[in-house]
Amino acid sequence: MNGYEALRTGAAWLDLSARGKIKLTGEDRARLLHAMTTNHVQQLTPGAGCYAFFLTTQGRILSDVNILCRPDHFLLDLEPESREKIYQHLDRYIIADDVTLEDVTPDTATIAVEGPKSGAVLEAAGAPIPEADYSSAEWGARLVARLSATGSPGFFIFAPTSEKEQLLAALEAAGAVAADAEAFRVVRLEHGRARYGEDLSERFLAQEANQPHALHFSKGCYLGQEIVERVRSRGQVHRVLMPLQLEAKEPPAAGTKLEGGTEITSAAYSPALDKVVALAYVRTANRAV
Repeated sequence: MNGYEALRTGAAWLDLSARGKIKLTGEDRARLLHAMTTNHVQQLTPGAGCYAFFLTTQGRILSDVNILCRPDHFLLDLEPESREKIYQHLDRYIIADDVTLEDVTPDTATIAVEGPKSGAVLEAAGAPIPEADYSSAEWGARLVARLSATGSPGFFIFAPTSEKEQLLAALEAAGAVAADAEAFRVVRLEHGRARYGEDLSERFLAQEANQPHALHFSKGCYLGQEIVERVRSRGQVHRVLMPLQLEAKEPPAAGTKLEGGTEITSAAYSPALDKVVALAYVRTANRAV
């Protein structure tokens, strides 16, 4: 079974260690993150987590983030493109707060295990299985979080880099198959899962991204909240990110414009569907009812 097939019917792993990992400690860590992101961080309890956006003051998407709440810190999981700018962004707003930032990316491996049988593979490897989306549980010196890069059932394992080879051997012994980044990308697009750096960027407003689980509308003030609330109250969303299927074998390039002003952000050929799967910004006036 190759990696693509394993992602669809079994379990596959991919090394995502280039993803940014920023650790926040200090008594004001929840207050700071709550004021800097679009989701309700202050209601998180140890072991819970959420998905959120960092916004500019103009309400545009600076980055997306998986926020994992641990007993004595928060761990931010970010796309590689966001690592440095979010570290600097947070550091800029720490004034009198008791918050310490630490970029733990170089010392922490991130291994994704995804697919319908990913939970069974982790159980066979002796790992705990966090039940809720974005929740996490310790596995010795490792942390297992219910996160997914593809939209399939899946987990990220954060481990000391010194344990990476041992971890990969254990996962393969438990039935996980190695997959490459392209297989993960195709399955991501089959599931319509957006990725920052391809489908999300500072070009777009929070509501245009069509990721409602990233937004909390009654949490109070945060950076960019005024624009989010204005868009919500006026209903002024003129384009939204949508999954598409195209009757073609060759995927169009990012930035390709289709009829009605639809703009492709990412696309790939799906062997299982025998057509192109894509994400695109579609004008709301053109969406099918």
